[in-house]
Amino acid sequence: MRINVGEVRSPYLGARATAPANPEERMEVSIAIRRNNQNALNSLTKQIAAGDRSQKPLSRSEFTRMFGATNEDRALVKQFASEYGLHVVQEDVARATIHLSGTVAQMEKAFGVQMHQFAYARGTYRGVSKAASVPAALQGVVEAVLGLDNRPCCETRHMVNHAVQNPALKRKVAPETIGIKAAADTKDLSGDVPYFAPSDFATLYNFPEGDGTGQCVAIIELGGGYLPSDNDNYFGQLGLNVPEIVSVSVDHATNSPGTSKDGADGEVALDIQVVGALAQGATIAVYFAPNTDQGFLDAINAATYDSINQPSVISISWGAPESLWTKEAVTSMNQAFQAAVAMGVTVFAASGDNGSTDGVNDGLDHADFPSSSPFVAACGGTSVVSQSGQIVSEVVWNNQQPGTNVGGATGGGVSQYFELPDYQKGLQVTLAADGAQPLTMRGTPDLTGNADPNTGYLVMVNGQMDVIGGTSAVAPLMAALIAVINGNNTKPAGFLHPVIYPRVDAFQPVTQGTNGTYTAVATGWSAATGIGRPDGVQLQQLLA
Repeated sequence: MRINVGEVRSPYLGARATAPANPEERMEVSIAIRRNNQNALNSLTKQIAAGDRSQKPLSRSEFTRMFGATNEDRALVKQFASEYGLHVVQEDVARATIHLSGTVAQMEKAFGVQMHQFAYARGTYRGVSKAASVPAALQGVVEAVLGLDNRPCCETRHMVNHAVQNPALKRKVAPETIGIKAAADTKDLSGDVPYFAPSDFATLYNFPEGDGTGQCVAIIELGGGYLPSDNDNYFGQLGLNVPEIVSVSVDHATNSPGTSKDGADGEVALDIQVVGALAQGATIAVYFAPNTDQGFLDAINAATYDSINQPSVISISWGAPESLWTKEAVTSMNQAFQAAVAMGVTVFAASGDNGSTDGVNDGLDHADFPSSSPFVAACGGTSVVSQSGQIVSEVVWNNQQPGTNVGGATGGGVSQYFELPDYQKGLQVTLAADGAQPLTMRGTPDLTGNADPNTGYLVMVNGQMDVIGGTSAVAPLMAALIAVINGNNTKPAGFLHPVIYPRVDAFQPVTQGTNGTYTAVATGWSAATGIGRPDGVQLQQLLA
């Protein structure tokens, strides 16, 4: 007797099976197994979500001891692997995962599937014909098998402003002024042009003094890479120090720069340069992983449990509509974010760049995952106009042509997966056409920041300075702010939601615009802007 441990993913639209997968091809899968004391972990994170700031973050070793996978469960999985000729590549107690390798033929037999090569408009991928299964002895032990299907799971949430060619810097600033919001020469670095250097937001969003020294910001990347020469050149032109950047390989992926600013390289550059400009003293650890659900989960786990770099905040600028994920992938990743909450690690994720539909052409609205996880701070997008170092206008970012997914707009909406969290109970979702109604499931975004490519950020990719926007920019911007705050405060910010939702007065509301279905509101939360943009100094005080 066998039990299913997954779902069958429908082929991509227009994809067709071209041949059986090569039976001799070697491959790896990640087996997510149940945690020890999951109920106790649920109680702990519920206590944190209720706003109990007395609960100290668990160390990585404490978390492993309390909630790591048990010896008995791991032994059962390893016995199963041995029976089917699979090799244990990696076994991680804390992450509750076991990596197995073997041939396609061995994997098919072990998990009761058939694998095929599929061709689609962007390339090929390996898929399965039915849900994966395991022997009944593993019921309740194995929660997910990721890696049998290796299609790309996500897209970046950045957009290049191609209308701007060779953007100019009006002047430079001295490195010692960065992080000091009152310094006159940090204002309007780009003069009267509509785009910004990332360091401008130290002033515009009232960052507290400090540079994040002693902190590490983790950045998740599912492809692409960076050239050290780009960062040397970029920060040099901005008059800044080059931050410490560490590349971490996950599932054999590496820092592999290509040639496209519109692809993953643009995302990597945007993330690194936004964090580096605003948190000059922080270490930036970039976790490169394959663009698969397996790679994404393993990257999140790698960052969360990294005892060497010890990130206190994670920035994620990749995602996909909830409807495109399997239940087991969402559940496994959400449990990884839950672990981050218990260990005091703050996670930010971009809410999407395709408005309330999230780019799905089915006539319905969709939230973007992983930003829809209740343990993640979802980052929406605005359009900012400034004069003399002050914001004179900030509205919902929406450049989309009506009724289309062309042009870009901030994501935001209501989850199909996640129940209404305690911190959002009593809120309303305001519709652009039909008034307000009670929020009944997890709503996104939580907060917002500049994302419009027309008011975007100076970024250097492959030796060329460009202007890039998208909600991808907001996640690293907020991560940099938390790194600065963590460097100043005596304890990490950790899980923000129970702290910020009762204090929306500490955020500046963005009151104009829609992202399609959802509209901004005068006060409180909306599915277009969250609770607004942060005031860095006030946020530091709330988190002290």
